Amino acid sequence: MTSPQRLPEASRLRATQWPMVAGLTLLWMLLWGTPTPANIVTGVLVALFVVLVFPLPPIEKQARPHPLGIVRFTARFALDLVVSSWRVNRYLLAPSRPRCAVLGVAMRCPGDLMLTVTAVCVTAVPGSTVLEVDRRSGTLYLHVMGGELEEERDRARRDALRLETRVVRAFGTRADIDAIRASESAQELFGRWR
Repeated sequence: MTSPQRLPEASRLRATQWPMVAGLTLLWMLLWGTPTPANIVTGVLVALFVVLVFPLPPIEKQARPHPLGIVRFTARFALDLVVSSWRVNRYLLAPSRPRCAVLGVAMRCPGDLMLTVTAVCVTAVPGSTVLEVDRRSGTLYLHVMGGELEEERDRARRDALRLETRVVRAFGTRADIDAIRASESAQELFGRWR
């Protein structure tokens, strides 16, 4: 893991993320409950202090919204929620207890933002949850319902990778999208690997 880069004092103000300042100011006003001029000014001052003292890496370099990708992601995510809910109900109503499995799925875009968004989306889909994230290898460890058969475990891995693909095509940078394409091309050439 690399150590965070320290910005020179002169460039910290230029690197200030104004959307973050606006969001923190809004949060400040919600905490106080009244949008008075004094609350707005103190909110901006507190937000600037937080952003300057605790600088974060700029998210603009890690994400690029793609409108068509966002529409596809949203539509498919809604469908995934319905299908997974039906699948979980089928497991729960079966006469026997459902078998569960813990799977490691290596993501193809192990950047912090893409890994986090993918992990949140995988957890939001019923029947699966992320137990651990290994940042160094970019691996999500998933607990999935219905992992008795190898084909069910393979389906769960494919579902997580497809979800990652949709997340990257909705919010990823050009490098992230290229990594997904390269992985898909390699899979077509050499077949699927684990």
